[in-house]
Amino acid sequence: MTPFPWPEAMQMGFGVMRLSSRDFWGLTPRELAAAFGAASGRTAPPRARLDELMRAFPDGGRNG
Repeated sequence: MTPFPWPEAMQMGFGVMRLSSRDFWGLTPRELAAAFGAASGRTAPPRARLDELMRAFPDGGRNG
């Protein structure tokens, strides 16, 4: 298992995302990874992803 890259995570969290120490250390590694992906443009914004999922899996309600 590869150790979590804390030095890089701290550089991204503090330097790029400008998180406070409290906010940074309050996140789990999974939450950090998700935030970093969004900040770097590697993931779709949540609303775009939600729209994509709604088109793929309509529920047949009032809007479907």
